Amino acid sequence: MTISNSIAITEELIAAHGLKPDEYQRILDLIGREPSYTELGIFSAMWNEHCSYKSSKRWLRTLPTKGPQVIQGPGENAGVVDIGDGDCVVFKMESHNHPSYIEPYQGAATGVGGILRDVFTMGARPIAAMNALRFGEPSHPKTRHLVSGVVAGVGGYGNSFGVPTVGGEVNFDARYNGNCLVNAFAAGLAKTDGIFLSQAKGVGLPVVYLGAKTGRDGVGGATMASAEFDDKIEEKRPTVQVGDPFTEKCLLEACLELMATGAVIAIQDMGAAGLTCSAVEMGAKGDLGIELQLDQVPVREERMSAYEMMLSESQERMLMVLRPEKEEEAKAIFVKWGLDFAIVGKTTDDLRFRVIHQGEEVANLPIKELGDEAPEYDRPWIAPKVASDIDAAAYADVDVADTLLSLLNTANLSSRRWVWEQYDTLIQGNSLQIPGGDAGVVRVDGHEKKALAFSSDVTPRYCEADPFEGGKQAVAECWRNITATGALPLAATDNLNFGNPEKPEIMGQLVKAIEGIGEACRALDFPIVSGNVSLYNETNGIAILPTPTIGGVGLLADYAAMSRTAFDGEGRAILLIGKDEAWGTHLGQSIYLRDSLGVTEGPAPHVDLDHERRAGEFVRGLIKSGTTKCVHDVSDGGLAIALAEMAIAGSVGAEIKAPGGNLAAQFFGEDQGRYVLTVSRADAAAVIEAAKAASLTAHELGTTGGKELKLGESRAISVEALREAHESWFPGFMEG
Repeated sequence: MTISNSIAITEELIAAHGLKPDEYQRILDLIGREPSYTELGIFSAMWNEHCSYKSSKRWLRTLPTKGPQVIQGPGENAGVVDIGDGDCVVFKMESHNHPSYIEPYQGAATGVGGILRDVFTMGARPIAAMNALRFGEPSHPKTRHLVSGVVAGVGGYGNSFGVPTVGGEVNFDARYNGNCLVNAFAAGLAKTDGIFLSQAKGVGLPVVYLGAKTGRDGVGGATMASAEFDDKIEEKRPTVQVGDPFTEKCLLEACLELMATGAVIAIQDMGAAGLTCSAVEMGAKGDLGIELQLDQVPVREERMSAYEMMLSESQERMLMVLRPEKEEEAKAIFVKWGLDFAIVGKTTDDLRFRVIHQGEEVANLPIKELGDEAPEYDRPWIAPKVASDIDAAAYADVDVADTLLSLLNTANLSSRRWVWEQYDTLIQGNSLQIPGGDAGVVRVDGHEKKALAFSSDVTPRYCEADPFEGGKQAVAECWRNITATGALPLAATDNLNFGNPEKPEIMGQLVKAIEGIGEACRALDFPIVSGNVSLYNETNGIAILPTPTIGGVGLLADYAAMSRTAFDGEGRAILLIGKDEAWGTHLGQSIYLRDSLGVTEGPAPHVDLDHERRAGEFVRGLIKSGTTKCVHDVSDGGLAIALAEMAIAGSVGAEIKAPGGNLAAQFFGEDQGRYVLTVSRADAAAVIEAAKAASLTAHELGTTGGKELKLGESRAISVEALREAHESWFPGFMEG
């Protein structure tokens, strides 16, 4: 076998491809010869961390991925969950961290484009998007530039494509100074009998290239995303892809129209590693070989090499195995939508991956081994040291009103309105809640009553203090936010963002966080059906905070019974559903300690999963019965922040009785598993008794009314003053 190879394979070239010497030796053993330059690029693409999950695979297998509602779990482009009536929701979350730090607008935009393709590749029409964004400290010279570019990129792509952005997160911490995080989520609707998979079937069938032309943008992007950053980061700018949302919108419509014809046997979007990954995955899953003729690939640049064509991550492209008798019909659809349609290869029965360019065979590799034989590491790990307890009494002395006002006007507790008003949150006409509440809610098109709720959550400072509890908390918080709308949580997707897994202490964070996520998902019947791992999030050896983001989906059988976070009128009894006799007890790792006192000590709050489940079921029951229409979970900043957000959202004040005890812990403690809700005065006693019967504690906090919020003995604050504090930080920061 003669493989064209005009470039010498040196140790430096191997290292530049992110391959370690033992991994290169594995390649030599596998193919029995030196690889060509194109083959080296193919192995680099398939065996990097981003595509092969070689450091995390062992632990990801421990996560619960099945349930009666799960139609498709991990392993496809997105997860699929049954929502009844022959319909299903298709969803996934994925990172675009490294590209977004290098080129914020295009990095974020193509992150949105990629996740939307993952969803409609499965045959689903996208109905909702979210994004979880983490930036460095506001005073860092690059932070404002990154926020501006990333938010513009998310909005520029999603708005133009025509999908509502219904929720997400924005956080700031110095540990993201050199490595911001952009986690993009998308969900779509499909018929349960209309799901399309990537597994190729049949020998001698045409492999078809669909969508936009191939350029040099994004070459080596997946390999770049599997490495740490250093001071030469700007040199990596050419590895960032460039997106075109209008082309993607045409691609969506053409793909869904094509799928309806019965022409599609298998389909895969070209994401990380482009043509390489899509072709190899389709063939390997179907136990088939693939032969590609690169001269047939539509290109937009001259003299592209085989290496560049195989590793380009140009956007808005798909690969498909087609029923040959449908070729003309399929081509006509793509011509109509102004997109490329080209037969670039065929399926074979020899389990080889062959690539031919200008009459020469530039790659001939065993297709199954390209994926299945990727290295899988059981990396050494050290159990993280859990932060020790603190003396809460030492921090009890607090001016509740002044502290509340100051916290509302900080980077991490201020309103995100400046961000989400740049997104189209109402396009498609099905959004039932705009961002700013606990979860986004979208009506299921074609149904009179049904809706879906979406949330994205994680608290990285908890994950660093105790990765196991932090992993549990990320799941519980997402589950709780969905529950707070009245929706039944169905399933989750994860986006695990960590530093360098070759460092045992970082690997220990990943292992314990996955263990915590798994335990919570099992306890809450909230399986992980899709996801993404993003490692090597470090710059000059400084790792990000461990950030295992959880995106979740829930079902509202009747959105007429949906609840919101806003206080819903005057004279309503305010109740706190919780666990302990005190309103709050836990100050360790709280925002109050960190942002008011400059103290970053103490353990993460414990998550009692049995309590979480009982409290969530109890609250959902109250919402379903119509007993409450106003619910908010208690999270960052504790009870005082939750009450202030409810007052601001409803433009209604409240008077809260004096709790006694440790005021800081009562008002700013971050104990888990708590909800604030309002009920009529007539229902309050019955709800308190029902909570007791469910082994829960329901505290009566006070009553809604007036235009001021008065917390215990502290001075009253007008709702307008709360709103001004809450709304002013972000615009002020961005105006510089």
